[in-house]
Amino acid sequence: MGTPWFAVSSLAALAEVVDVTLVLCNPDRPAGRGRSMASPPVKEEAVRRGIPVFQPEKARHPDAVARIAAEAPDLIVVVAYGHILPKSILDIPRLGCVNVHASLLPKYRGAAPINWAVARGETGTGITIMRMDEGMDTGPMLHVREMPIREEDTAETMFAKLSLLGAEALREALRRLREGTLGETPQDAALATYAPLLTKEHGRIDWSRPAGEIRNLVRGMTPWPSAFALHAGKTLKVLSSAIAAESVPAGKSGEIVAVGRDGVSIACGEGVLRLQSVQPEGGKAMDAWAYAQGRRVAAGERLS
Repeated sequence: MGTPWFAVSSLAALAEVVDVTLVLCNPDRPAGRGRSMASPPVKEEAVRRGIPVFQPEKARHPDAVARIAAEAPDLIVVVAYGHILPKSILDIPRLGCVNVHASLLPKYRGAAPINWAVARGETGTGITIMRMDEGMDTGPMLHVREMPIREEDTAETMFAKLSLLGAEALREALRRLREGTLGETPQDAALATYAPLLTKEHGRIDWSRPAGEIRNLVRGMTPWPSAFALHAGKTLKVLSSAIAAESVPAGKSGEIVAVGRDGVSIACGEGVLRLQSVQPEGGKAMDAWAYAQGRRVAAGERLS
């Protein structure tokens, strides 16, 4: 059970070692400027491998539950499916339901663990294979793999890395399951943190925050929803940035303090953030210097 491209590598890993008899994913949706119907990446991979696909709008609907039960699965593997499974599904497989979760549980339970780990400045993350229960990512941990988050990483680069690590961890967990060496470790709920579903508003930049925090937000909101501010009344997405060294007069958060070929430098609550690449409202991604040249941006202007 999975929908986005993040889950494709796990499906491929499963298909190499077990008999995958059914794939569940979300229904086809309109996509692109033409709004033509597009299949989820997991569906495309399943079709390529000749695996039957089932696309219920709601997995908990009685008809969907009956279809899953009719498959009589030994195991259900869930990877970025996007739905909380009811007990009626959790109880179907003989070996239970397992989830490939992209964080080191109990940290970052929820829908967007990769984005929030990067946005909050974490230096490490990983994959947790967990046995699912009726809570949100609360079940016992079966297998864990760790991975660093490097200074240059964004949520986009970490999605790619963790997708592959998830497939590896899943393959290892299945091997240990066969060998009878797959133990369970309960989560410590007192250590739990949460990674809520992203909205566009999560990308709004507060220039009163320290420059390092804002840079982490930019990294964590890439590629979606993108960190953004307002310049001259229009949305300006910030696609990449770096900590700058300019001194800042007190009380000038959001003020442009320097414009150069290396970018546009903005005063923050602490320190200065240099915008390196941006995307103006209705335009394409570009170097911040090109943006500044095209709009005659000057020091002293403000971003709100």
